[in-house]
Amino acid sequence: MTFPETQLRHSLPLILICDNLRDPGNLGTILRSAAGAGCSKVLLTKGCVDAWEPKVLRAGMGAHFQVPIINNLDWETVPNYLPNDTRVYVADNCGLYAQAQISSKAIDHGWVCGRQLSKFHKYEEEEEEDLETGASEGWLPELEVQSYDLDWTEAPAAVVIGGETHGVSLESLQLAESTGGKRLLIPVVPGVDSLNSAMAASVLLFEGRRQLRLRVEHLSRDRRYR
Repeated sequence: MTFPETQLRHSLPLILICDNLRDPGNLGTILRSAAGAGCSKVLLTKGCVDAWEPKVLRAGMGAHFQVPIINNLDWETVPNYLPNDTRVYVADNCGLYAQAQISSKAIDHGWVCGRQLSKFHKYEEEEEEDLETGASEGWLPELEVQSYDLDWTEAPAAVVIGGETHGVSLESLQLAESTGGKRLLIPVVPGVDSLNSAMAASVLLFEGRRQLRLRVEHLSRDRRYR
């Protein structure tokens, strides 16, 4: 498929990875945001709804023809579609480990969402069982938590968005750990459950765009003063 020259010229070193996104409306909205933010491509892992399903197309409002979409990927093949030195970040900060890593100041301000993702919670329960039976600990990747508005685009970045029901997969956490990525926290006030997947994707992608734009502006200013 040929994409508009304007879109290709404005694409950024920013990739979106969709992990087990099953709601057609959410996926279409996310693709629309990815196109608007200037993502260079969108990767869909196995378990996601088909990007070309009619409801996804309707919600995407033409995004399918603005940004390259690669469907039905196994996690083992995902690195093949990432540029060298890409760091993978996950939008998942509701698990027990993420909460434990957040500072007391962040907790005081309510910067922890109130819901644990069911799939991640299952991993935690399994690890507790392993510890009780004497199995080795540390099999679950422990990623540093970072506020979404701190710089995370100094290297090419890929952002993983998980589905509403199961959250992000263990494979996505492992990939993030292997690339030196982190877990990106979007603060919500106490009593708010969490953001939905499409909203979280939009916030993170346009924050990434903002950071990259500022970096270009700073470089341009530095050249003028030399």
